[in-house]
Amino acid sequence: MKERGTRGVTALLMCFLLAAQVVATGDDDRVNRGSGMAGDDQIRDLILYQNVPEAGAGVSGQTFSLSALYVFADGHFTKVTEGLAWRSSNQMVASVADGRVSLTGKPGRTFISVTDGRFTDRIALDVNMAVQPGEQGKLVPVASLVKETGERYQLIARAVQKMTLEEKIGQMLMPDFRQYQGRDVTAMLPEIEQQVRRHHLGGVILFRENVVTTEQTLRLVDAYQQAAEKYGLLISTDQEGGVVTRLQSGTALPGNMALGATRSAELAGKAGQVIGRELASLGFTMNLAPVLDVNNNPDNPVIGLRSFGESPRLVAELGIAYSKGLQQNGIAATAKHFPGHGDTSEDSHLGLPEVPHDKKRLLQVELYPFQEAIRAGIDAIMTAHVTFPQIDDRKVVSRKDGSEIALPATLSEKVLTGLMREELQFAGVVVSDAMNMRAITDHFGPVDAAVRAVKAGVDIVLMPVALEKVSRGLRDAVATGEIPPERIDTAVKRILTLKVKRGIIKEETPTPVEARLRKALQTVGAPEHKAVEAEIAAASVTLVKNEQILPLKLDARQQIAVVGDAYLENLAAAIKRHHANTVPLKLEKGRLSAAQWQRLDQADVVIIGSYTLLASGRAADNQTIQTYNQIISRYDQPVIAIAIGSPYDLTAYPQVDACLAQYGFRTASFTAAADVLFGEQPPAGRLPVTIPDPHGGVLYQSGHGLR
Repeated sequence: MKERGTRGVTALLMCFLLAAQVVATGDDDRVNRGSGMAGDDQIRDLILYQNVPEAGAGVSGQTFSLSALYVFADGHFTKVTEGLAWRSSNQMVASVADGRVSLTGKPGRTFISVTDGRFTDRIALDVNMAVQPGEQGKLVPVASLVKETGERYQLIARAVQKMTLEEKIGQMLMPDFRQYQGRDVTAMLPEIEQQVRRHHLGGVILFRENVVTTEQTLRLVDAYQQAAEKYGLLISTDQEGGVVTRLQSGTALPGNMALGATRSAELAGKAGQVIGRELASLGFTMNLAPVLDVNNNPDNPVIGLRSFGESPRLVAELGIAYSKGLQQNGIAATAKHFPGHGDTSEDSHLGLPEVPHDKKRLLQVELYPFQEAIRAGIDAIMTAHVTFPQIDDRKVVSRKDGSEIALPATLSEKVLTGLMREELQFAGVVVSDAMNMRAITDHFGPVDAAVRAVKAGVDIVLMPVALEKVSRGLRDAVATGEIPPERIDTAVKRILTLKVKRGIIKEETPTPVEARLRKALQTVGAPEHKAVEAEIAAASVTLVKNEQILPLKLDARQQIAVVGDAYLENLAAAIKRHHANTVPLKLEKGRLSAAQWQRLDQADVVIIGSYTLLASGRAADNQTIQTYNQIISRYDQPVIAIAIGSPYDLTAYPQVDACLAQYGFRTASFTAAADVLFGEQPPAGRLPVTIPDPHGGVLYQSGHGLR
């Protein structure tokens, strides 16, 4: 009774204070600041965010923050910070100021309450003393929150119940505004802002063209969030690391296959932390990563370096560690591309690949990392525009030429609902791969594809072609009964659950952009992040072959010739830091000129830097590969090869005297490879994939790496 009476007095005092403020100013502007916000007469409750069942309630450390939400008549909710009074019922256990809770170091229970004078909510805080790792037996306070329960906190169900169909469909659309009228979109345009509001969009995806500098990116992301009507946007990008890196001003990590070569879950976790911190500082809320495809096909044209390797267990271990790094920074993690795009030799951006394996094989290989990620709490899974005839053998008619084709996984209810939802028990958000890829657009119309995807089990339609038509087409499909209304409601519940879980909620009074900019400038590309980049690069470089050539021991008069095309200057610069007498020789159409051959004749050591994107680039009849093998057979002096990107390049020149795989094309990877060449850094990496020989046998097994 004492606690209830105290809360009542506090509430009464707040009422008088707020009333006095209204009289003094003639207007209460605490609400109605952002787009779509309602006035005070529309506020129906004030609750603690941590009391919402879908919200995380874990706390760590001796201080932590609680958040309050206003709940409105139409079901939407926003974070609120102003005009609130906070109180701890037991100051001996913890104090609170503006939602910031500080433990005193004493055990016990206290109730943390918040009120605006009209509504009040509270949450219990239990503090116990426990021994923490690394504290050498010292007892420290460990806090846990005990949620209030009841209908009051069922925000998501209430919101979905009160949303219009247009609003629900909008939550399920995630378009890109990469360009507008032929120009890259780097700042919010009135036309785009209008589309965000008119379609009630739930998310957008940004690309490299949109994110040029830290300041520009933060302001663009902020403008998108301000344009959103009621619910926070899932602002996503593909910041995988390596070959798929969108931020132009961020830390460019070596990528997944480099992490696979390190065999280190710790480094994969650090990579996720770095990417998560940088994205969060810019206002992003979702990363379409990590790639959990098992790359067991050397000819794969689209996955390759984006994969952690060919071992399902390694892919799962590193992918989960990476995902946790993202999630710990409030970034929703997305595993892709389900059920697996690793064993294909066709790019789904350009065609419709097929994976012919049966379910037993898929469960052992392709599906294994996804199943483990589901168990570990992955937020979202992206589909693959790949056919799996052993799972779904249905045929559909292609609009391209009228032929019968297998149904892509993105549009298959057997794959997404039967396999993913029912068998693997995934309860999170399903995101389609980009719907503008030719695997879809060649064979299906934009509305037909979107309707099929949603019926199959997709919750978010990524990059729909013709946004207006797709939005209207989905509404029409619901109206005609082609899509059951409950399918839409279920999808929206999942989306809002993810947003609440990751704290992606509109704010009544967001932190000013300038304050966030200061933090972002300190975070994006921070020295400690660059140190992680260098650490991964150094731990990944793999010494694959060494005929007593390395480390190089040269005197100043001896000359190194570096031969290559892509990234030649980067490789030569890294080597020149160790040995000044280094000469780069750039191939032209895969050939060396007569003068360049003469320079090679004078060299004491030749270093080849190869960089291929497709299997055709390392084929025996490729002119560049022919030149490399000509160099190897022509000279008695040492010839060393460095596979700059794909380690599969090593299959193309098996007779080379020594070879390294470096897995990346950024400065840190070149520096690490050069350090190994000259013995300043021991080779630490091991091949994450098997390297075939030119005749289809095995040249080097996965796990191989010389020391």
